[in-house]
Amino acid sequence: MRRTEIERLLPEVFRTTIADRSPLGALVDVMEDLHAPTENILGRLDGFFSPNRTEDRFVALLSRWAGLEHLFAHSALRSSAAAEREPISTGLGRLRELIARAAYLSQWRGTARGLIAFLETATGASGFRVDELVKDQSGAVRPFHVRVFAPSAMTAHRPLIERIIEFEKPAYVTYEVQIEA
Repeated sequence: MRRTEIERLLPEVFRTTIADRSPLGALVDVMEDLHAPTENILGRLDGFFSPNRTEDRFVALLSRWAGLEHLFAHSALRSSAAAEREPISTGLGRLRELIARAAYLSQWRGTARGLIAFLETATGASGFRVDELVKDQSGAVRPFHVRVFAPSAMTAHRPLIERIIEFEKPAYVTYEVQIEA
């Protein structure tokens, strides 16, 4: 709040006595200085809620608001500085992208298309496939079972891939992950 705005809020009797070097003038200057940090934050408030513009330390909180905390490893749920920097194995940039696409991805939850889109967004890699017609040893199709094929570069991110599949598949479906050579 600027000095002139603060002065307008004061009773008329006070406004007439405000001078630059008076105690009341100094008090109004202090009030203006006290409002400056808050006004600075309020001026850029929209940036806190944009996953691409927010500070790194706020991304994990935004992901929780978007319902993505299930992606974090159990160790990342503890409030450690390292977990806040890299809450998922593919990095903070991928988590920002997941937050930005959370509404779209939730529309396709429980489908092969949605699972592939989620995996590609979370890892930044393409080439995921979902086989819904997995056969058992006798050659019969296993009902309610899927096999997810992941690119070979995703070996290090297998725990993240499994957490994603666990939460994005329908509850009654079983799965297996196969990293392609």
